[in-house]
Amino acid sequence: MTMPFYVSPEQLMKDRADFARKGIARGRSVAVVQYADGIVFVSENPSKALHKVSEIYDRIAFAAVGRYNEFENLRIAGVRLADLRGYSYDRRDVTGRGLANAYAQTLGTIFSSGGEKPYEVEIFVAEVGDDVADDQIFRLTYDGQVADEHEFAAMGGDAEAVSAYLKEHYAAGLSLDAAIALAVEALGRSGAPGGTEDRTIPAADLEIAILDRTRTQQRKFRRLDGDSLSGSPVEA
Repeated sequence: MTMPFYVSPEQLMKDRADFARKGIARGRSVAVVQYADGIVFVSENPSKALHKVSEIYDRIAFAAVGRYNEFENLRIAGVRLADLRGYSYDRRDVTGRGLANAYAQTLGTIFSSGGEKPYEVEIFVAEVGDDVADDQIFRLTYDGQVADEHEFAAMGGDAEAVSAYLKEHYAAGLSLDAAIALAVEALGRSGAPGGTEDRTIPAADLEIAILDRTRTQQRKFRRLDGDSLSGSPVEA
């Protein structure tokens, strides 16, 4: 009788983590920046049909990097959960923290399971509040870990270079145009050797969306394009 091949739990988890990280590293980065009136998401995404940034609920947005089919499944599940909770109870019961916890449980269960491969994704769940102090940004990794981010954050293959640039140049109370320009400049560091050289990102290759607390509608999510920003495209 052939004995089954044994792999220690520690090695199995390490292999699964390495597999997920390699898949995520192939994705283009996403930057999220708080500005005076809300939260802005900026990503390099040439596709006009497949979005990395989407609306989940009234004040909540979702952004992701990695395998599109996997994070799209997560997005759809989040929309359904938010709609069900808002309909069954109250719209105020739908929170970014609640959705982040649900996503963490799902990703953690998939990662720990030996029956299927881990998801090759990282996601942001952000909720805009009535003022800057009430804004919430959660970053979730492939294994279900949750980080509570403040002011700015980045994820994807070049997240370290993007985050380093944001940390060096970020200032509280930025205008929307300034926050977008900063995010695009930071993304321009990705893909360059060591993140030390600027790369020009055409406006047509940018996906930009905001959670705008000043909107009078219940829904605070809005997509932008290069032509809507001070009347001209944005470049790195």
